[in-house]
Amino acid sequence: MGKEMVIAYIGNGKSANRYHIPYVLTRKDKIKVKKIFTHHPGKGPWKEVPGVEYVDDMDAVLKDEEIDVVVLSTPHDTHYALSKQVLMAGKNCVCEKPFTQTVEQAEELFALAKEKGVMIQCYQNRRFDSDLLTAKQVMESGKIGEVTEMEISFDYYRPEVPESQSFHPFYSFLYGHACHTIDQVISCFGIPDRVQADVRQLLGPGRMNDYFDIDLFYGDRLKASVRSSYFRVKARPSLVVYGMKGMYIKEDKDKQEEHLKLFVMPGEPGFGEDKPSEYGTLIYRDGDGGYHEEKVPTVTGDHGRYYDALYETVMNGKEPLVKPEETLAQIKIMEDGIRGLR
Repeated sequence: MGKEMVIAYIGNGKSANRYHIPYVLTRKDKIKVKKIFTHHPGKGPWKEVPGVEYVDDMDAVLKDEEIDVVVLSTPHDTHYALSKQVLMAGKNCVCEKPFTQTVEQAEELFALAKEKGVMIQCYQNRRFDSDLLTAKQVMESGKIGEVTEMEISFDYYRPEVPESQSFHPFYSFLYGHACHTIDQVISCFGIPDRVQADVRQLLGPGRMNDYFDIDLFYGDRLKASVRSSYFRVKARPSLVVYGMKGMYIKEDKDKQEEHLKLFVMPGEPGFGEDKPSEYGTLIYRDGDGGYHEEKVPTVTGDHGRYYDALYETVMNGKEPLVKPEETLAQIKIMEDGIRGLR
């Protein structure tokens, strides 16, 4: 293994402690967490990570020459300003999603990173969800033939959430959830040729955006849809892929978040794994017209693979996992989709 990548976090809340650091700690052979910036060192609900220095001075992070990457795990209304501060200090930056509120802000950050000779990238860990990885494996097998449709759904039945909140474009369901699923589609098929968005406030004007259904079109045959609602008593399947010869359907979502909430950590036995009863189903016709229906063992997800790719980019000069044009396309879809709601 080559030189270790030294990182620091700005933000010491749920994002850093649940969705980032547990994965990095399984990669101590190549990644070191040196510092975490927080306004209140020694306080808060999260147990401190042994060997990490907690600081309340931003310069202690930005002027530390040993730190290779600064990771922002803060509320998304801070992303633009903090990313700019990190880039101005000449540091590589990873920013949680939603990356920025507007395309204009994102374009400015990518231009600044290029000017400073550093990298900025959106943290798209959901590219390594188990259901998506398994669907990609099925598509690559060729068993379902040419893919014509993909549907990714993320549903709740939590009416108390939209009932208690007023409308704000950047604190919408669209920005909070499509930032995951639109990128999953882009990671499979690239930037769409055109987009059609149905973004609603089921409770009426002035209330929270609580529903969206977005279609991404590729050429004349392929359509991918991302859909979410707060009012689905029974959730739709997590992911469905249709091809000219068959289909794959996965009812249950990736287990990583569920396990992290239970304090089952990456590297522990069974982390992120499906039970056989949770495997997706593959249905297809073979070349002889034979009908097949079978369970597909789920590829175990691992959000830490984002950090593996980040290491290769920062330390070995490899192409970024999440490209600027992909992030810009995603933000444009969300920005256009929320426009017109009040």
